[in-house]
Amino acid sequence: MGKRNDDERRETAGGEARPKRRAAVDPAPQPGALPPPPAAAPPGYLDNGEAAKRVAAAKKPARKPGGRKDPGEGRAQPAPHAARRGALRLLAAVREGVTLAEGEEALAELSPAERARARRLAAMTLRHRSRSEAVLAGLIDRRPRPEVMDLLQLAVTEMLAGAEAPHGAVNAAVALARSGGAKAKAAAGMVNAVLRRAAEGQAAWEQAAPPRLPDWLRRPVMAEWGEAVATAIEAAHERGAALDLTPRAPGAPVPGEALPTGSHRLPAGTQVTALPGYAEGGWWVQDAAAALPVRLLAPRPGEIVADLCAAPGGKTMQLAAAGASVTAIDLSPQRLARLAENLSRVGLEAETVAADALDWQPPAPLDAVLLDAPCSATGTIRRHPELPLIRDGAMIPELVRLQAQLIDHAAGLLKPGGRLVYAVCSLHPAEGERQLEAALARHPGLAVEPPDPRDWPAAWITPLGAIRTRPDHWPGLRGLDGFFIVRLRSRG
Repeated sequence: MGKRNDDERRETAGGEARPKRRAAVDPAPQPGALPPPPAAAPPGYLDNGEAAKRVAAAKKPARKPGGRKDPGEGRAQPAPHAARRGALRLLAAVREGVTLAEGEEALAELSPAERARARRLAAMTLRHRSRSEAVLAGLIDRRPRPEVMDLLQLAVTEMLAGAEAPHGAVNAAVALARSGGAKAKAAAGMVNAVLRRAAEGQAAWEQAAPPRLPDWLRRPVMAEWGEAVATAIEAAHERGAALDLTPRAPGAPVPGEALPTGSHRLPAGTQVTALPGYAEGGWWVQDAAAALPVRLLAPRPGEIVADLCAAPGGKTMQLAAAGASVTAIDLSPQRLARLAENLSRVGLEAETVAADALDWQPPAPLDAVLLDAPCSATGTIRRHPELPLIRDGAMIPELVRLQAQLIDHAAGLLKPGGRLVYAVCSLHPAEGERQLEAALARHPGLAVEPPDPRDWPAAWITPLGAIRTRPDHWPGLRGLDGFFIVRLRSRG
């Protein structure tokens, strides 16, 4: 495969690798989900400039229902509705196929605190969308305009999941409707009446099921693990994710609850820069599952290791902290600059190379390669609840082909007896379990090196000796991202 151009760069999702954006087909509406946006496409993909146009459009202040320009556009929004306005902009961006992180660029005029609250409100609304739909279903005869529906769902979620006083949420929603154009003002009475009744809808809220996985993902999940696991994953997605930290050195003091795998966990929404050890570089933010590939690789001091598709650098830092001599390869110079900044903050070193991983060649065979491959990122829905709404399964075959090419290339970089760890933050078996089976068939010189069962939960170890984490694992610890990880050794 030849070198890809800038439109084919990998992007990052929530700090982990995710693939470029391709043109996609609208997914069929799922029970309990908001209607799919037009021209829905996976986050992080580039589709001939369309994604860039959507992000640019999202940067413009959103019009209020009815289309009239908000008189507050272009300057900081006053409290108390600034964060709610921001949340509505984010929800509108998701309807256009944009991720919450991409849409957040439209909130530049908000204060950091308002921006953070806007993102929390939008994510909470998306995470509980099936429940707010159930509450509203018996209260409205005809589905309102999308922006009004966003407003209703936001307010219902605030009241029934966010512990917001009903009068505050209702009054704010009515004020936001009245601040729009003629159509929005006409809807203000309906918003007021519906939300006052919705405030009594706790029973309908609690009886509703969490948002379902989209069919293109639920079908293979059920085929691999069954209906009960699919349902448990959906419940875990609705609960959301905590904040995980990876220590720079084992045993070093790190804030938060120590997890069985060595990560530390804090409540979601914790202000990272205010935590002890941040300025000193004692740790970095990384989901507990994302830290597992390096743990499985088990790098030793002095080993020559390549981290393919390395940005934003959490795994590179883990490798360097273990004493390995690391070369971090990524297609994007901009992301490598961010990786270098992260390394500098924690006082670690690694060589960085801006190159296509499929073209890069080391000067000599390597002791080990870490391949955190581009993937569907479906293992991160608990942290990115918008993904099922802006992504469909059309990209899976292309991703599987790219992953196979990267595995083939990475295997050729190893010295005899060298180790390759392949990892994807995906729940789709085609990118994990089936990908491993195909790789072993292509490479008789590679063998799976299973993890030591004394060091890993038995439920995570697959029949072929890989590691499979799912969001429903660790239910008492608030779960972890879905990853497939396997360690392969060259027979030489």
